[in-house]
Amino acid sequence: MSLKARISRLREHPLSLVLAGNKGNPRTLVLIEPLWGIPYNLIAPFATLYMYTQGITDVQIGLILSITMVVQVFFSFFGGILTDKLGRKFTTMMGDFFGWTLACLIWAISNNFWLFLAAAILNCFEQINQTAWYCLLIEDANPKDLVGIYTWVNIGGLVAIFFAPLSGLFVSSYSVVPVVRVLYALFSLTMVTKTFITFKFCHETKQGKIRRAETKGVSVFHMLGEYRQLIPLLLKDKGVLKAVAVSVILYITNIVSTNFFSLYVTQRLGLSENYLALFPILNAAVMLIFMVGIQHRMSAAKFRVPLWVGLGLYCVAALALIFSPADNLGFVLVYVFAAAVAAALVNPRKDALLQLNINPQERARLNALIMASTIALSSPFGYLAGWLSSLDRRLPFAFTFLLFITAMVVIGRIQEPQMEEEKT
Repeated sequence: MSLKARISRLREHPLSLVLAGNKGNPRTLVLIEPLWGIPYNLIAPFATLYMYTQGITDVQIGLILSITMVVQVFFSFFGGILTDKLGRKFTTMMGDFFGWTLACLIWAISNNFWLFLAAAILNCFEQINQTAWYCLLIEDANPKDLVGIYTWVNIGGLVAIFFAPLSGLFVSSYSVVPVVRVLYALFSLTMVTKTFITFKFCHETKQGKIRRAETKGVSVFHMLGEYRQLIPLLLKDKGVLKAVAVSVILYITNIVSTNFFSLYVTQRLGLSENYLALFPILNAAVMLIFMVGIQHRMSAAKFRVPLWVGLGLYCVAALALIFSPADNLGFVLVYVFAAAVAAALVNPRKDALLQLNINPQERARLNALIMASTIALSSPFGYLAGWLSSLDRRLPFAFTFLLFITAMVVIGRIQEPQMEEEKT
């Protein structure tokens, strides 16, 4: 096939058409996602080990997770209000600056429990960013392209993972602590750049302008009180509640895998720390192949079946890790491969499922309320996972297995959402 034909075929790929048909905010936010994803994925395999190496215990790690999740609930409630009053664009920039730029500077100098806790609490500003960023991303987008847009967001993060071997290489040469300190400092710089690009090239959404006009002159406390009307509406919507239940379950399992996988494979299975930078690469490669080559071919399957299959693969991954013998790389590779395909199936669909079920006129506050509820319901599980890990490092992953089974039961009861134009 000639180069011209290859380029033409690439332009006609369904994912390319999604970007071509959604200019402006969706395209800009997708393209700058690696500015967050590259440094995050350089650090992620070593973040828990960075704390552990400096004397932070399993229980203290779990305690930091639980404390920050309580703080995140507070930020999430106000995130929806600020997103409406200040606009999607400005609130996104504010969350990026305080939640990542400043937090990463503190992480770069942390050497005790209190500094790590302070950085984690400052990172809670990210919850304000989450609400605004999702609105900025999708509100002017075509609803039928939501799965494709969320797929692009995932791809942006996955491409960044291929830089992870650099951190593994430096860690093997200079040890964990000094390398991670430098990476956190670089992370701060990239987030300043990301904030500037958002300011320069993104625009306020149509719904954002409407909500900003409607809330002008309305006090924050009055808007906070209006949650009393939104909460009953949310509790009566069975479709939203089921989508939230799945999000809560996946949020908890992500907490466990993010914070305790590195300790499990190094402290229990005895694998070298150098592998920690390679596992995300394998995960990213599998997800990219799946998302680019297979994902668009599953549009006819809609939501339920792909979510079911993905959750089943998550169960297989958890079992592979639990029953892995010491010094056995094969079982860990099965875990990474199965979890990668599962994430490619589940992540874009669970995000799109939630957005397609909520009222677009109240998207900001409903997203904030849902995020706050997700974090509040998940907050005890950070400490629980740390406690289980202190008893036996297999137990947190046995717990995730039970959660994935529960999610499969919930998915079996969802109705396929409609994706008409009026949902925007």
